[in-house]
Amino acid sequence: MPSSKIFRNRWAAVLWAGGILWTAYDVAGAAPAGNAATENQAAATDTDATGVAVENGDLSVLANAMGG
Repeated sequence: MPSSKIFRNRWAAVLWAGGILWTAYDVAGAAPAGNAATENQAAATDTDATGVAVENGDLSVLANAMGG
């Protein structure tokens, strides 16, 4: 259905907008807010592709090398 025909009928526009919102909800999800302490702890235990623990100093070096 072309978009110009959708907006000629108010109910078709409401249903179209509802579909857009439903799709956005499905894609983004309704994940609960995380605990900051848990997120920091998870970041401390991250590993690289070789299985070595990643440290903040390593990330800083990488960011500087990328020009960030």
